[in-house]
Amino acid sequence: MRYLLVIPSIDIKNGKTVRVVQGIPELDCKEYGSDPVEMAKIWRAENAKMLHVVDFDGAHDHSHENFKVVEQMCSSVVIPVEFAGGIRNLDDAKLIMDTGIARLALGTMAISNPEEFKKVFELFGPEKIVLSLDIIDDELIIKGRRIKTGINYKDYVIKMSDMGVERFIVTDVLRNGVLGGPNIQLCSEVAKISKKKVTISGGVRNKDELMDIQNLMPLGIDSVIVGRALYENKFPCQKLWRVAEIGIFN
Repeated sequence: MRYLLVIPSIDIKNGKTVRVVQGIPELDCKEYGSDPVEMAKIWRAENAKMLHVVDFDGAHDHSHENFKVVEQMCSSVVIPVEFAGGIRNLDDAKLIMDTGIARLALGTMAISNPEEFKKVFELFGPEKIVLSLDIIDDELIIKGRRIKTGINYKDYVIKMSDMGVERFIVTDVLRNGVLGGPNIQLCSEVAKISKKKVTISGGVRNKDELMDIQNLMPLGIDSVIVGRALYENKFPCQKLWRVAEIGIFN
């Protein structure tokens, strides 16, 4: 039996582990320990099979100041690290890949600079490059979840699937970081339209919702990124659902 892969999220701002509401630091930014490297070790010790790291300094300021921290995280754990935040061009992508990350999630670049995204995608391929979809009311949002694009996600998903993207990370921005429950309908729609792998990001509150998502695995929804609910111990026994052994890059 294949299990849903639960991926702890480590959000970094000013070199510290934080939890950001709706991806916007100005709304609320709560610290969960000062050292992201130690947090990575903690999640690995609790049997996490993969980590998702978001660089909010990079996303908002196009800063590389956290790249050294990411490199330390990658060298401190034996599990894959997925990275998102602030990668604007091919040079940025090369630098962050050199830290040892296993996957790079891109969103803004693919929309604001599609030619540069194509270069990155062609160089590293669909196993290394996945596409992040930040969505509000069916509309794609970019640049640190600050700018509306006017692009309907359905049309975009079809376009990027045809380009060769094999995985989408789907975030309903209004539910992210507020424990509002995952938008299962939205993620299911992306999976059906694309016929690709989908990772749900944000909103998960409890183990029952994880079980609901696991039932969607036949659609291609095989993983979920969880942040606040993990840090605030919303699960009665967190090790129960950290037993996933599915192939991470399938």
